[in-house]
Amino acid sequence: MLDDKKTIFSGIQPSGFVTLGNYLGAINNWIKLQNDYNCFYCIADLHTITVRQEPAKFRKTAVELLMQYIAAGLDPEINIIYCQSHVHQHAELSWILSCFTYMGELQRMTQFKEKSQKHSDNINAGLFTYPVLMASDILLYQTELVPVGEDQKQHLEITREIASRFNKIYGDVFKIPEVYIPKAGARVMALQDPSKKMSKSDENANNTVAIMDKPEIIMSKFKKAVTDSENEVRFSETKPGVSNLINIYCAVTGNTIEQTEKEFSSGGYGVFKKAVGEAVVAKLEPIQKKFYDLQNNKDYIDTIIKNNTERASYVAEKTIRKVKKKIGFLPKV
Repeated sequence: MLDDKKTIFSGIQPSGFVTLGNYLGAINNWIKLQNDYNCFYCIADLHTITVRQEPAKFRKTAVELLMQYIAAGLDPEINIIYCQSHVHQHAELSWILSCFTYMGELQRMTQFKEKSQKHSDNINAGLFTYPVLMASDILLYQTELVPVGEDQKQHLEITREIASRFNKIYGDVFKIPEVYIPKAGARVMALQDPSKKMSKSDENANNTVAIMDKPEIIMSKFKKAVTDSENEVRFSETKPGVSNLINIYCAVTGNTIEQTEKEFSSGGYGVFKKAVGEAVVAKLEPIQKKFYDLQNNKDYIDTIIKNNTERASYVAEKTIRKVKKKIGFLPKV
């Protein structure tokens, strides 16, 4: 049963690792939400297979993603963190809603065009109907709020359109979700190219810090981080590399920009980059310890997976039954 709170839904593909940017920019905010909202965090493995996956690695990344979220502070007793493929109603509702979605709507999706160019040897139907599954993910839990970035706003728009179309035919079946704009988290940019966000898909490994990177790797990446020729620790639009490091340092220590500038007013970039690396290592140390503890407690993880699948399925089944009844499917006996 859900509490009498608004519902937030977010889906995360198990296609890699959690970055420092994910942690400081998103997960920290999610932790603050968990007592005020009903939060569903879906490990979106059905979405992931639009690109071919190596089975053993795929299973490993899915469970590791779950453990990283728990280790980072998302309580699996409060939040519902589950695998999409474990809740069959996602796929079931997706088929139903595909019959209420127009080809023209899907053809206009910019992400389909971009992914088709990127994976020109595997332009599959799943890539085309991806937005319908995403709409099903959201609508299945009567979601009211969806935290989305700029690249996902078009998907939320088509979700709202599909839900409104269905409701117009059958009555108020789905809640119409709204964009959730969280308080701004730390905006973490790539260490080698601070003009773009830190991303797990970056081809340059030195651009990205993973929360499970070993301390010596973290230190090496910050040591190589781009700065400039001034050797002055000062926050400015004209100093994107230094400003990125200041943002990271402030996010992990709680210091203000002014305090950081004063602390490193002398000593140069070498001292500053070493301090940022050490602060990040210290911040991630308890997360990594918790992750390894979870890794050694398979029974607990299996219980979390089972319990959260049941919690998600309970809510999903209520929606799918309502949908089927409205459409006129013959009920089970």
